[in-house]
Amino acid sequence: MTTGLARRSLAWPWISTPARLGLAAVWLVAGATKVGDLAESARAVNAYQLMSYDVAKAVGGIQPFLEIALGLLLVIGLSTRLTAAISAALLVIFTAGIASAWARGLRIDCGCFSSGGELGAGRDTEYGLEILRDLGFLALAGLLLWRPHTWYSLDDLLTRKR
Repeated sequence: MTTGLARRSLAWPWISTPARLGLAAVWLVAGATKVGDLAESARAVNAYQLMSYDVAKAVGGIQPFLEIALGLLLVIGLSTRLTAAISAALLVIFTAGIASAWARGLRIDCGCFSSGGELGAGRDTEYGLEILRDLGFLALAGLLLWRPHTWYSLDDLLTRKR
């Protein structure tokens, strides 16, 4: 007979699996929108005015590939807890960057799922919504840090008791 605690532990993979795949989709879409134009990605990072242009250029060139790698690792479910930890760290950095731009009165597109950069005339910032969205993604990463066991993952396949 299954106890209430055992039933709850059996339910977690049904919660963690969609969280893993949802966060994977976020990273894959974010990386895919930037990887085609790394110069534009660098300009989007530079628009935050938090680092020199040369550093922003390097970050903008690396970021799409890192996002795609995180997405792929989450899709296959390999090193889920580590990938979730890296995801959480990046999301904290991204949220802090958006909050910093907001606090300093910059008028930029965050560049999270677009080319980013300065906003055109007549366009309003959406910093509050962007921060809330990223906090939601951070919650998914936190869930995977706490409960990394998911269905249909290489982690599960590699650690399954024989």
